Amino acid sequence: MKFQIRRTVEEHLRKELKLNKLGIKVLSLFFIDRVSNYRKYNIDGIAEQGQFARWFEEIYRELISQPQYQCLDKASVTKVHNGYFSQDKKGRMKDTTGLTQADDDTYRLIMSDKAKLLDIDNPLRFIFSHTALREGWDNPNVFQICTLNETKSEMKKRQEIGRGLRLAVNQEGVRTYDRNINRLTVVANESYNDFAKALQNELQEDCGVDFSGRIKPKRERVAVKYRKGFETDPLFFAIWDRIKAKTTYKVNYDTAELIKDAASAVKRMPPVKAPSIRSTKTTMLLNDSGVQAEYKGDKLKILKSDYVIPDVLSYVQNRTELTRSTIMRILEKSGRLSDLAVNPQLFMDSVVAQIQRILQDVMIDGIEYHKIGGSAYEMRLFEDSELEIYKNDLTFEVSNADKTIYEKYVPLDSSVESEFAKACESDDQIRFYFKLPDWFKIPTPIGNYNPDWAVVFEDDKRVYFVAETKETGTPSVDIYKLRIEEQQKIKCAEAHFRQFNDVKYRVVNKVGDLVQ
Repeated sequence: MKFQIRRTVEEHLRKELKLNKLGIKVLSLFFIDRVSNYRKYNIDGIAEQGQFARWFEEIYRELISQPQYQCLDKASVTKVHNGYFSQDKKGRMKDTTGLTQADDDTYRLIMSDKAKLLDIDNPLRFIFSHTALREGWDNPNVFQICTLNETKSEMKKRQEIGRGLRLAVNQEGVRTYDRNINRLTVVANESYNDFAKALQNELQEDCGVDFSGRIKPKRERVAVKYRKGFETDPLFFAIWDRIKAKTTYKVNYDTAELIKDAASAVKRMPPVKAPSIRSTKTTMLLNDSGVQAEYKGDKLKILKSDYVIPDVLSYVQNRTELTRSTIMRILEKSGRLSDLAVNPQLFMDSVVAQIQRILQDVMIDGIEYHKIGGSAYEMRLFEDSELEIYKNDLTFEVSNADKTIYEKYVPLDSSVESEFAKACESDDQIRFYFKLPDWFKIPTPIGNYNPDWAVVFEDDKRVYFVAETKETGTPSVDIYKLRIEEQQKIKCAEAHFRQFNDVKYRVVNKVGDLVQ
């Protein structure tokens, strides 16, 4: 258990070096099975340190004194850790009743004041808990979970790791969707295989989701490093200089056409039904073979009430940003206004969904991109972004580093990407290639878009490609078999890259399809 604490603190400090400069507070959570292991009380009710607290402080002092971590040493060790427990082993409420000012402050900080806890200037980063935080506690920046149980916990594993399955937020409260940041490390007191098997079985049984293979042991994690001097390579510079400029967009659409299409979509909505409550009756049979359930039927009760009709125009306007007059014309033309009295909330939400769908289509059809004068992605972003991957069957190991920016491994997400990377390395016509980093984003009305590849092709002439790799089960990519959102982002990317000279944008499933 002391070794588990050490590994957790090591992982925590390593992550702080990376994330603090991005304005992201790092938290670590320790689950323990006996409160007295962290905090004991003498006969006067005064708290004293248990062995976990003593071990933690000993390990933390040792590690924080190392040269690479000294920049993180901004508070005394007693302030960087604390615990919240619903009760001690004798059942006496000690830490949460506000009997002392310290207890009251701890309760508010850990359980109530999320914004204060996520403030980088607040020194508390390591939290110890018994059962209070297993479920119902919602904090987005738990990056490490350590299970310090003297026996294997019977508590559901997904309740424990659920405390760390949240999208991280920065100091402005903005969520980050970077998968290299949103990674939970679990330091478990059992073998990886046992832990992963038990967790996956729970998810399969309770949630109906197969997570097989998605939980990775740390020993297979490797760093993606850029080869030295890639930024001075003429081939890299040639394509990067052509695509690095940032753009903004504007949309042009015909309001009358929008009203017509949106009204038609609202008209075709499924019937709006009144709110109802469904009850299902079963009989439980207990016999020698075990417990069985026998279905006895359902009853549906329609709820009838005199609703106060809400301000539907304001509700829809706040979610679509259309004018009230435009929304009113859509509703009038749809002929569905009578449904508002049947179920106001369902009607308004359904109308919003239909208008947003049509609005996205007309905006993207009329989108225009323009370069932002003097604004471009800077080279230093390559240095600032640390990337790690888990080696698996898709991992591509570079043989010819002169053709790419990577020293050894290429970060890949799918089999089509893996095959594309292999072909780029072996194809004599591909002079240079690399995966565009996650921070290289094109703004669109439905969220940022990150293209897959930058490729320098040369046969009788040199051509610069930005490629999106997709697999649709057809000889070449069938755009219409992709999800609607993917189709829309591809349309935006096509409009974006039309602003760049000598750069061709392609959606392909193999290298050969670049040349059309």
